[in-house]
Amino acid sequence: QVQLVESGGGLVQAGGSLRLSCTASKLTIRSYASGWFRQAPGKERDFVAAISWMGDDTYYSDSVKDRFTISRDNAKNMVYLQMNNLKPEDTAVYYCAADELNRVSGTTREYDYWGQGTQVTVSS
Repeated sequence: QVQLVESGGGLVQAGGSLRLSCTASKLTIRSYASGWFRQAPGKERDFVAAISWMGDDTYYSDSVKDRFTISRDNAKNMVYLQMNNLKPEDTAVYYCAADELNRVSGTTREYDYWGQGTQVTVSS
């Protein structure tokens, strides 16, 4: 069974930084477009950022553009989300996802594999 595993979440003060990591078991994640989504309590899962399988195309939500950076290291089978200048409204569970069709999409239904999520909490 394919599993995506996120790590790097935690508690940080507003203005701080965190880097999330995502890897996969039984899946060569470097073959797929990857995305990050987040879900706050009582809210829908929202798109954060996506990257093509080669890393040459990226896409961000307006709320994180210029603060977050998605990247990947295909040699290590890893995808990252560097989050800078964090705000309390960034507090959520962050999920990594992979898309077999490499669409670099902001739509949850277009992703085939998901991780269990990692909690990010930003205090004011």
